[in-house]
Amino acid sequence: MIPDELRYTDKHEWVGAGDGTALRVGITDFAQDALGDIVYVQLPEPGSPVTAGEPLGEVESTKSVSEIYAPVTGTVVARNDGLADKPELINTEPYGAGWLVQIEPADPDTVNELLDADGYRELTQQ
Repeated sequence: MIPDELRYTDKHEWVGAGDGTALRVGITDFAQDALGDIVYVQLPEPGSPVTAGEPLGEVESTKSVSEIYAPVTGTVVARNDGLADKPELINTEPYGAGWLVQIEPADPDTVNELLDADGYRELTQQ
């Protein structure tokens, strides 16, 4: 499942509309499936600056620990604190309740540089 309305990174993060001008970020269904059962998530505090392509946190599963990369440069304005008690939401609802952070982008147009749904489908089929 790859929702058409989202944008994607080649590292398997998705980006969609958040609150106001912020962008909501999560990991894709493809990524959560590859990781297996997620047991812990480390996310940045609101107010933290992030840089596109740089790690912003980690997801730990029963198989491994994987970094989460910022899809855009900006400031974290919210994080999904519900994942502290229920990290498995990333597995069950990767595009819904399993979102990770919201980022206020330094340049909103940079989201257009990310992969669209067709581009991401192509990436995952290689």
